Amino acid sequence: MSVYAHPARRRRVNVRTPEVMERVQAEVAEHYRSSIVEKVRAKGGLLSIGDTTIRLAKQFGFCYGVERAIDLAYASRRVFPENRIFLIGEIIHNPEVNRQLEAMEIVSLPWQEMNEQYDDLGEDDVVIVPAFGAPVSFMDKVESRGCQIVDTTCGDVMKVWKRVRGFAKDGVTSIIHGKADHEETRATASRAAGEDGKGHYLIVLTLEDTDFVCDYIVNGGDPAAFRERFGGVGGMSEGFDPDVHLHRVGVANQTTMLKSETEEIQRRVRAALLRRDGDDSNFSVFDTICGATQERQDALFDLLEEPLDVLLVVGGYNSSNTTHLVEIGEKELPTFFIRSSECLVSLAEIVHYDIHRKEEVDADPGPLGREGAVLVGITAGASCPNNLIEDTILKVFELRGVSADEVRSA
Repeated sequence: MSVYAHPARRRRVNVRTPEVMERVQAEVAEHYRSSIVEKVRAKGGLLSIGDTTIRLAKQFGFCYGVERAIDLAYASRRVFPENRIFLIGEIIHNPEVNRQLEAMEIVSLPWQEMNEQYDDLGEDDVVIVPAFGAPVSFMDKVESRGCQIVDTTCGDVMKVWKRVRGFAKDGVTSIIHGKADHEETRATASRAAGEDGKGHYLIVLTLEDTDFVCDYIVNGGDPAAFRERFGGVGGMSEGFDPDVHLHRVGVANQTTMLKSETEEIQRRVRAALLRRDGDDSNFSVFDTICGATQERQDALFDLLEEPLDVLLVVGGYNSSNTTHLVEIGEKELPTFFIRSSECLVSLAEIVHYDIHRKEEVDADPGPLGREGAVLVGITAGASCPNNLIEDTILKVFELRGVSADEVRSA
């Protein structure tokens, strides 16, 4: 039997050859690079023309993991020009990038549930694993079909997987801070079940979730009520029993969560175990926040120390790390979450994503539309390309009566 047809064999493909990557990186740069962003960064992130000033965060946009994932996706088409190429879900959470891949005839497969498309895969097909990774069951299925696999999973995500696998091996339950319906968290949870599938995990999203768990750790409670709260959308492992599986716990996280909130969850869980046991010997924790996520959050905090009238956060609406930038900004000043410059309709109207209502809404741009001097802060999540930031800069100045030529020559 061919080794490629054996379900235990991993048919991983290295597409990062020098000659391919030289062409790919030039193509990616053409699609996503911005000379204006580079110029503004060289000026310390500040650009003033007339009565309009833009301040850029020191860190924003593509991180290394996202750049690598996009490079590998582009390289896959170069290396396999005639093959069918599939992608489990989205490569990253940005509509512009995913549109580019669609134009290259890279077909998106369902990531929440497998369907008949997975049964139709074969040895000549290429399957790209996104930067978020994919659950073990999906990987087993793709491997069993003998597909050629291009794995773009971020290294920071794989570090979390290593931790939760270790928890499972040691009989420690993983409390995962994340969104239960997010690709990365689902992939991490599948690893928290361990190699034998007998490990356990619990997913918490909010501090209220955490307090509920902590109260149960200290005082016990109704297991049925516990399961009802966390059992939906894969929020806990199969057979999870809070009376048994909250004895030894370790905290991990979706790498793109708000750092301060993850740290507070860690603190509260540890405190609960201290109250119950008198020490924290049954508590384990490792810092698994993505470095790029932390850098972008820290850079935004620094930006908010500067004089600003309004903040624009650019990125995909389903991007977790971008959403957290919005959460940080809206506590300090008028903040608008936009997917592209098209959302800046006029000085009287802006279309942005309301993270509380979870929908796109029309709004008054506030200070952006007023007469006189205005200071506009701009940042973006780790999955947002610089060309979208450039478009946003140009649109802000255009609405304020400054032409693109003036911006480029400034």
